[in-house]
Amino acid sequence: MIKFFRQSYAIQYVVIALLAIALWLPAFASAKVATGVGQPVTPLFNLIDGLLGFSPVAQVIFAFLLLVIETLIFNAIMVKNQIIGKVSTMGAFVFVLLMSLTRTQTQFYPFAMSVIFILLAINDLFDVYLEQRPELDLLKSGIFVALASMCYFPAIMLVIWLIAALPIAKKGTFRLELIPLVGFFFVYFFYFVGMYLFGDFLPMIQAYRDWFLGFGFSVKGFNLKSLILLAFLVVMSVVLLLSNSKLEKALAVRVKMTMVMLLMLFALMMLFMGVNVMMNGLIFIVLSIVFAFAFTYMNNSGWASLGLTLFLLLVFANHYFFKIL
Repeated sequence: MIKFFRQSYAIQYVVIALLAIALWLPAFASAKVATGVGQPVTPLFNLIDGLLGFSPVAQVIFAFLLLVIETLIFNAIMVKNQIIGKVSTMGAFVFVLLMSLTRTQTQFYPFAMSVIFILLAINDLFDVYLEQRPELDLLKSGIFVALASMCYFPAIMLVIWLIAALPIAKKGTFRLELIPLVGFFFVYFFYFVGMYLFGDFLPMIQAYRDWFLGFGFSVKGFNLKSLILLAFLVVMSVVLLLSNSKLEKALAVRVKMTMVMLLMLFALMMLFMGVNVMMNGLIFIVLSIVFAFAFTYMNNSGWASLGLTLFLLLVFANHYFFKIL
């Protein structure tokens, strides 16, 4: 299986498309109303939800189309940054699998909308290492994080990641670290001005104030089943990376993977910021990067392919038969 997705021909894309459709069919059959509706701190998500709120099926279709677009973007980013091979669909395969891992994820919810902006922010930050003048990429990364936070507000934490990752990219000057903040506040400045002129400004400010005053990490989003699944995936990612520890890669790739490891810390923290860890999906983006990298460059893929096949069968069983998560 792993060797199959190391290539990039029409058949690989057909298989990935069929995989996505198969994982989402139960969602189309039993579409649910969007989760997380009505939070004032997610205005971009609320806008789309308002347009699609007439039909849960329309929301699921929109979420599925988003997944398709995000999958193509993710694979392109992985290829561009040499995390997978130049002719590989490994990124697309693991992304579809992990972002549709459970039936909880196959619906329209705030984080699902934020993914496209998070991927674009990651791409811009990856570009910073080799850029002589990285200001524009840093500005765009801050803008994309702001847009992501307007869909899923805890994504605001990624502003800290942008700043913390710059020393890894040898760009840790005070001036450069300010630029993502400028991009982030640029978006919110125009949003606040627009709300002041044309919207309900004071209730909006109160909503943001209440969010920050009530902010706190909590374990209420976890249950034993989700904890076991996440622990298994994280341990598996560590094992796969260690199995590739002797692999010589370009310095730029190693720098980018170090940024990803730092991002994993933020992803783990974000798991404690919601009512369902399956909907705090930054961890699945990070794991998609790690798995795509490890599966692409491992030498002995036989046992890994067998384990991945069995895991895929378990995922399908969860979607169609016993629905653990």
